[in-house]
Amino acid sequence: MDATVNVAVIYYSATGTVFQLAKTAATAAEKAGAQVRLRKVAELAPEEAVAANQGWADNHSATQHVAVASLDDLDWADVVLLGAPTRYGLPAAQIKQFLDTTGPLWGQGRLVNKVCSSFTSTATAHGGQESTILALNNTFYHWGAIIVPPGYADPIQFQMGNPYGTSHVSRNGEIPPGDVELAAMEFQTRRAVEVAQTLQRGRLS
Repeated sequence: MDATVNVAVIYYSATGTVFQLAKTAATAAEKAGAQVRLRKVAELAPEEAVAANQGWADNHSATQHVAVASLDDLDWADVVLLGAPTRYGLPAAQIKQFLDTTGPLWGQGRLVNKVCSSFTSTATAHGGQESTILALNNTFYHWGAIIVPPGYADPIQFQMGNPYGTSHVSRNGEIPPGDVELAAMEFQTRRAVEVAQTLQRGRLS
């Protein structure tokens, strides 16, 4: 009998685009039979900055029910799906700040062999999607994690066009993820869960 796979979907989202991808990932993981925690990282921007952008303020208000990520969520997880928007071709500072707190778990070797995958959103078509995902993956290398990209392992990926991870062009939050992006996020999640399930079976055999 397979052991249950635990999936932590941890994200930062300003105007809600990455949140929509994260929700899709959480639902897909549950459908794949996993236990799931959907978590946002803490907001670092001052309240006046959030309030000055209507989309940012609306998303901040709409996601108050989502728990803030903790190190316990990472320790618990077999699979970590990490999502963040791009800032100058790099992950947003909010997600980086959370990752910078993981030293105690890293030092104990508790992040080794986690199955990890990343996703992102940008304002423009060439706004740093691949570089953001690669930057997020740099953390996983240091953890000793197992990085599972979507690749072109499903027909949806030939429509999505990004083998590094699901990505979306939001035009500053004005365009929500469409059917292709959401289907790609579902596939990426299933693939990560399936790899983790395979590893679990190997450990139990």
